[in-house]
Amino acid sequence: MKFLAYILTALLLLLQYDLWIGEGSVYALWQIHHGLETQRAENRGLQVRNDALAAEVDDLKRGNDAIEERARSELGMIKQNETFVQVVPPPEKPANTQ
Repeated sequence: MKFLAYILTALLLLLQYDLWIGEGSVYALWQIHHGLETQRAENRGLQVRNDALAAEVDDLKRGNDAIEERARSELGMIKQNETFVQVVPPPEKPANTQ
């Protein structure tokens, strides 16, 4: 009778091993869910970036304001009849090391 109890206990432990540790186990399922949440968070960030880029492309296609803003900031261009003023800070005086 004890022998049968040992066999049944070993069989139960063997079945539990596959459930908790083996392939397709609870732990593997937890890892998949964790990886899925991580991927979803990354996708949300990328979607926000894509939306911003799409809005910028739309602005560049539709209006001259965005093109003008880029020309002014990135290329240093000015409109006709505008005066360009550049403020240069005074040079720093060298430190006196005596």
